[in-house]
Amino acid sequence: MNKINYKDFQAVDPVSLSDVPTTYDLDASEKKIEKELEDVREKLGKLQDTLYAHGKYAVLVCLQGMDTAGKDSLIREVFKDFNARGIVVHSFKVPTELELDHDYLWRHYIALPARGKFGVFNRTHYENVLVTRVHPEYILGENIPGIDKVSDIDDAFWEQRFEQIRNFEKHIAQNGTLIYKFYLHISKDEQKNRLLRRLEKMEKNWKFSAGDLKERKLWDHYQEYYQDAINRTSVSHAPWYIIPGDDKPTARYIVARTLYDSLKTYKDIDEPELDPETKANLDLYKRQLESE
Repeated sequence: MNKINYKDFQAVDPVSLSDVPTTYDLDASEKKIEKELEDVREKLGKLQDTLYAHGKYAVLVCLQGMDTAGKDSLIREVFKDFNARGIVVHSFKVPTELELDHDYLWRHYIALPARGKFGVFNRTHYENVLVTRVHPEYILGENIPGIDKVSDIDDAFWEQRFEQIRNFEKHIAQNGTLIYKFYLHISKDEQKNRLLRRLEKMEKNWKFSAGDLKERKLWDHYQEYYQDAINRTSVSHAPWYIIPGDDKPTARYIVARTLYDSLKTYKDIDEPELDPETKANLDLYKRQLESE
């Protein structure tokens, strides 16, 4: 099986999504890829235990992608070996009335992981510069001063919103949150095949919505705005990784490998040592317990 370098998937220069492949050949069978995923996710689970004991960093994993990109199943498979208390998953859907009574980043701030924990955002704060750019009328529901009609939403508005997102990520990164943003990059043909499977398999029917087909017609718009968002916000403290997503096992493995290999570069993440007095008296404490 081919080894990967997670940095190969990082968006470090302006990218054109149409030039980025949606497949990646690991030169291995599906069974082998799944076995390698099992190994690395077990290591990730142990690393989270160390992260918790260390108590200085949180990890935020952001997942974005077109409909059917495989976000739900990736979360299930990559984080399967985590202690349930060490990870919290948030799926952000249409804002509620309460959320609309606050600024658009509020619901993301209150969902951030505590130090020592992983947080996974299934769809993220980037929906606010993706779906809302395709459907700018949604912005009107935010009741923003000075934005009374769609024509008020100009280029300056979007640049301001991107600046706010960059500042949000810079703020949490400076305070100990390690940010990983993954775009699951699938082809239009693969999305078609996955939508057909949702229609053909009874156990998948519930995932299908007629709205999926309406959004599919806007594919090119979404690709344009994903590309723009990635190019405007992929920075060293909050990088984007573009993950070839047409093969789900491969995508899951690349994400897990990226997380593990990158987190292992933080040499200061280690379990704390016992204080000298406790360490010097370990035998005494053991004898006390054994003599009970």
